[in-house]
Amino acid sequence: MKVHALTLAVLASLASSTVFAENVDPLKKAFIDDSAVKVQFRLRYEDVDVANVDQQNQTTLRTRLNYKTGDLYNLFAVAEVDDVRSTDNEALIGDYKYTQINQGYIGYKGPANTLAQLGRQRIILDNQRFVGGVGFRQNEQTYDAFSAKNTAVEGLTAYYAYVATVNRIFPEGSGKEEHDNETHLINVNYKGLEFAKLTGYAYLIDNQDVAAFSTDTYGVRATGDVKLDALKLSYEAEFAQQSEGSDNPASYSASYYKLGAGINFDAFGAKIGYEVLGSDDGKAGFITPLATLHAFNGWTDKFLFGGKGNWENGLVDTHLIVTAKLAGLKLLAKYHKFDSDYGDIDMGKEWGVSATYPFANHYSVGVKYASFSGADEGYGFSNDTDKLWLTFQANY
Repeated sequence: MKVHALTLAVLASLASSTVFAENVDPLKKAFIDDSAVKVQFRLRYEDVDVANVDQQNQTTLRTRLNYKTGDLYNLFAVAEVDDVRSTDNEALIGDYKYTQINQGYIGYKGPANTLAQLGRQRIILDNQRFVGGVGFRQNEQTYDAFSAKNTAVEGLTAYYAYVATVNRIFPEGSGKEEHDNETHLINVNYKGLEFAKLTGYAYLIDNQDVAAFSTDTYGVRATGDVKLDALKLSYEAEFAQQSEGSDNPASYSASYYKLGAGINFDAFGAKIGYEVLGSDDGKAGFITPLATLHAFNGWTDKFLFGGKGNWENGLVDTHLIVTAKLAGLKLLAKYHKFDSDYGDIDMGKEWGVSATYPFANHYSVGVKYASFSGADEGYGFSNDTDKLWLTFQANY
């Protein structure tokens, strides 16, 4: 009798659990119960002073609303809307009034640790030197794409994306806000080695609107660090080769390489780097039209070159970066010396400093300043330039 009573109790429990599970509304669970809403506010003041040109300032407020559903039969969705309000649109400052869908995609969590996404999405690969989101600007760069990432092999991540449209940082109606593409992005990295993370990539950009942006780039990258008690030594090494792609009217071959070494001790760090975006004897240079360009070659953005990130004579950037943390304050200082890869042109120097202070879990304030000077006269980047940013950000 006790055995039968226990059996009946277990069956009753299972039956009640089944009834409860069947009564759960999967749509309500995915779209309400398991969903997540995030809100971000970013207020920024920017001041730009270009010698012999103009001085401008602008205050902008970006409001970002992000909504992500829970899983529904391994499917989920993400929607993100950005709105930027501005005191004015200034020609020297790359933030503009706009309201748009920043992200909107459907994701699928497939077998063998595969994640697929279809729609407007962020694509950030490695350090964003070749493919990124331009996250510093108020209007982010996103991609209308299909992407798939697989992590079935321990330590190995394989990524592929087909990009149909690049949604750039420029405002609607400017003629520069979208570039139609038929682009393939392949990135494979392995971090199973103790001393290194290894990456190989192929970025085959086919820009349907600006043929000069179409390139075929193949490269390898290695990063790693060695810990010696409280001391950490780090390194990076990268090489890539690029040629014209698709309907690009140019015919060229140019190289990219970067070497860097760093040291970190407690709250202090320092890094020295040498980066070359090469030139094919002055005919054409190695370009990075999908990169987060503001993070490289100086904060004053003197070397955007219309969004290409390089010019026909190439760019050599020798730089030093120093970081520190003090009572929660994050400090950073940078120095760059710029030269051409071809033609022995002095492209100037830049120094910059920044301080960021996060507080109360949701907030941060920051100040950043950069000053560029000393370039040879007669080039589009030769005017001395100073820039200042003050930023307040709130995340909920």
